[in-house]
Amino acid sequence: MLNQKNPKDSLVVQSNLVLPNDTNMLNNLMGGRLLHQMDIVAAISAQRHSQNAVVTASVDHVSFSHGISLGSIITVKAWVTRSFNTSMEVKVEVFTENIPDNQKLFKSNEAYFTFVGVDKQLKPIKVPSILPVTLEDELLFEGALRRRQFRLLVAGKIEPNEAPELRSFLDLK
Repeated sequence: MLNQKNPKDSLVVQSNLVLPNDTNMLNNLMGGRLLHQMDIVAAISAQRHSQNAVVTASVDHVSFSHGISLGSIITVKAWVTRSFNTSMEVKVEVFTENIPDNQKLFKSNEAYFTFVGVDKQLKPIKVPSILPVTLEDELLFEGALRRRQFRLLVAGKIEPNEAPELRSFLDLK
């Protein structure tokens, strides 16, 4: 039996400075660069949780509602919210601040990534479960099942009748 782990055991926080090579013609961070950094931090979190190699299985909706300007500091924070048999949901939050422009720290982006633990032959392996500790942990843990069912439903991997928590949440008959 694999051990249960606390979500904070998988916490990874990484800060980076937005440099000219990271920006587009408007001097804002390119979306692909941000996704790259989010994926790396999330993968480290999933590896820390599973104590194995992981592969990215999916990324939920990421919106780019705020431009992140050249010279800004971005801090990417990730932790495992719930694990299933071989997969893990990782919440990723991005915080931005621009000290020279007196821009205060704010959350600029967030997303949920799904990773699968794999062995050296790239075969899926069982991963430890999550034991929620705080109220926030519990809310994220409970919501993860609905988010997972939604992802699988949209991907065509399950039928609506196979998503009871999602049906209940959406009040579907």
